[in-house]
Amino acid sequence: MDEDSKPLLGSVQAGEYYTDSLDPKQRRPFHVEPRNIVGDDVQERVSAEAAALRSRVHYYGRLTASSDPLLVPPDHVIPCPEDIYVYSPLGTAFKVQGGDSTAKNPSIITIFAIWNTMMGTSILSIPWGIKQAGFTLGIIIIVLMGLLTLYCCYRVLKSTKSIPYVDTSDWEFPDVCKYYFGGFGKWSSLVFSLVSLIGAMVVYWVLMSNFLFNTGKFIYNYVHNVSTSDAFGTNGTDRVICPYPNLDPDGGHSTLQYYVRENSTGAVFDRWWSKTHTIPFYLVVLLLPLLNFRSASFFARFTFLGTLSVGYLIFLVTYKAIRLGFHLDFHWFDSSMFFLPEFRSLFPQLSGVLTLAFFIHNCIITLMKTNKHQENNVRDLSLAYLLVGLTYLYVGVLIFAAFPSPPLSKDCIEPNFLDNFPSSDVLVFVARTGLLFQMTTVYPLLGYLVRVQLMGQLFGDHYPGFLHVFILNILVVGTGVLMARFYPNIGSISRYSGAICGLALVFVLPSLIHMISLRRRGELRWPSAVFHSFLILLGVANLFGQFFM
Repeated sequence: MDEDSKPLLGSVQAGEYYTDSLDPKQRRPFHVEPRNIVGDDVQERVSAEAAALRSRVHYYGRLTASSDPLLVPPDHVIPCPEDIYVYSPLGTAFKVQGGDSTAKNPSIITIFAIWNTMMGTSILSIPWGIKQAGFTLGIIIIVLMGLLTLYCCYRVLKSTKSIPYVDTSDWEFPDVCKYYFGGFGKWSSLVFSLVSLIGAMVVYWVLMSNFLFNTGKFIYNYVHNVSTSDAFGTNGTDRVICPYPNLDPDGGHSTLQYYVRENSTGAVFDRWWSKTHTIPFYLVVLLLPLLNFRSASFFARFTFLGTLSVGYLIFLVTYKAIRLGFHLDFHWFDSSMFFLPEFRSLFPQLSGVLTLAFFIHNCIITLMKTNKHQENNVRDLSLAYLLVGLTYLYVGVLIFAAFPSPPLSKDCIEPNFLDNFPSSDVLVFVARTGLLFQMTTVYPLLGYLVRVQLMGQLFGDHYPGFLHVFILNILVVGTGVLMARFYPNIGSISRYSGAICGLALVFVLPSLIHMISLRRRGELRWPSAVFHSFLILLGVANLFGQFFM
């Protein structure tokens, strides 16, 4: 045992039997007389090849004790990850899993993984955002924001490569921020990342309250044979409604005269089944216990439902557009009774929503690590953003163009475009039910990410105790309940949280890091400085625009 306590590789101190790092310079198997291997095959004997490999590594390890660095074991004799075993004093050996042997994904899987990660609740608000900006200006802003966020995401992806003489293979973007800005950079990236996650959880709570309300209303009306044909909206089989008719935003005409209010389903039912007064509190009973689970692995099994939900939404939008037809009338700067101008001053609201809709900057490094062909990372990232942008354009343009004007005004398009369809619509009922189940499984995952990031930094443990986790979950759930009760506007919630987290993680930090890196290498030129300074100013303007527009 005296011999085995000596360093086998130069980077490991004596007495450290094994490190689980798969870096070739840090592998140090701890050896006892081999008897059997615990792996897929029980009682499998250690092969002669493995024994020779151990002897070779052990020999070089003994030489490493010398002060001559030339005697460090060369890489070709260090075991590959699939050949590394952790030996125990009981004579068993466990094969090391993971590391470089982790399966890599082809480009097509990586592209759709990014697309699926970005396709969140923001897709429901894109038609509303186009309405706020104007049809023509809205399309232009979607294209421009897609290009700008793609470039900033590219800068995040390349940020780890700009750090010399440091192994950044396992770094994330907060580690890069810490390298350049110290503790302030790490904590600022953490705070703004939490803003995006908590903002998404609040939007989820509002939407789940909405979907649960409409699902229950559909079932109640079906069971009691209640008709809602006299709602504010159009007639026919593919009805479109205006839940909250009001004066034309530019003060021109009143459209209230064209609508008739929907009948209530029942006094008792309406009292106990209210979208804002009761449903947000019912969800607490279901979701608060799920947030206290130590692990979220069970809910991760249902992430494929996100792809199914988006696919069904695309089908629903296509079907409704075919049935309703297009209703467009171009008024470039002046509004009319049923149509809005093509260029509106409320366009920052769309840019705020899109900042969150195109946001993947805090996890893009991790996603790209699994790409099989690392040389194609930039191409695959660009294709993923193209796919996301086309999806947003498809849904936003079709819903806006197919919205029946007249008799309804385009200003009736809701922040959640599903609210423009009655609860009795069977196809929309299926969409709401599917989204409700999907969000119920994703919400605990978001809560788990918040807990891991916050508790890991504050206490160094992802689950420091039930009380700590419970208090955090109460605060997060309470925020969702309050917003669903008093301000259930997912468009505004998305644009505020998107503009706040986007200010740091999309515009400011990637641009500053790139300029600092160029300056340290003496390669910073004035065109690059001007452009990246413009990106920073654009992020600031995007944030302030949410409060003044």
